[in-house]
Amino acid sequence: MKELDSLIKDYVKNYQQLKGTETNWYEPVIGIAAANNPMFKELKNIISPTHALPTDFIKDAASVIVFFLPFQEHIVKSNIGNIESSREWDIANIETNNLIVDINKYLHEKIVEKGYISTVLPPTYNYDEKELISDWSHRHVGYIAGIGTFGINNMLITEKGCCGRIGSIITNMTLTPTIREKHENCLYKYNGTCGNCIDYCVANGITIENGYPYVDKKRCNDQIYNGNIPQYSIGIGDACGKCMCNVPCSLKNPVKKLK
Repeated sequence: MKELDSLIKDYVKNYQQLKGTETNWYEPVIGIAAANNPMFKELKNIISPTHALPTDFIKDAASVIVFFLPFQEHIVKSNIGNIESSREWDIANIETNNLIVDINKYLHEKIVEKGYISTVLPPTYNYDEKELISDWSHRHVGYIAGIGTFGINNMLITEKGCCGRIGSIITNMTLTPTIREKHENCLYKYNGTCGNCIDYCVANGITIENGYPYVDKKRCNDQIYNGNIPQYSIGIGDACGKCMCNVPCSLKNPVKKLK
């Protein structure tokens, strides 16, 4: 685990210089889940019956590696206010998706060198466009791996907040699972305070119904694909992120200081 941990962190640290990206990242948050963790089967009820198991990708899967790539503060601040996402936010999402693919390929090479195999999973666009349901949810896998818990905006809140992107890798290499904390990182779920993400959602897609948070995925998707999608030389700006910015959990776990 320590070797893989260093490989990922060093790769991210050097990526801007290696690829000439505009974006730079804080140090990743990394977790491990055992492939036979029963929580993976629960995702078939929570998300969809079609949600994959680790063994659907690799028959003898043993571990799932998950990494959260936190955006730097200036990127988050750029996306505060206005209805449409900022250029910096869009570029960060595009470049981070590319980074996730490159981390997958890099780790795959290292894992193969040790005599094992691994997947190279796409960071996004792996969902049913009609139902808006993914058959491999990196966020839920991150929850299982113990790197964070869900906010009422359905974003995973890690020790370095929720503003960033998540990738995951399945391998038949046996690794020690991360110990999952049993507390919520969302202030609303922890003690009933906050709820700022509801106010900052420009699509009015986040509500509390009978005490339970609900995210209207269609409203969220319609806001992103509203016919005003910015085109950049490196890809399209199909991101929003307004509910993640200027909130207590943007860049940190706000519950940590209260425990």
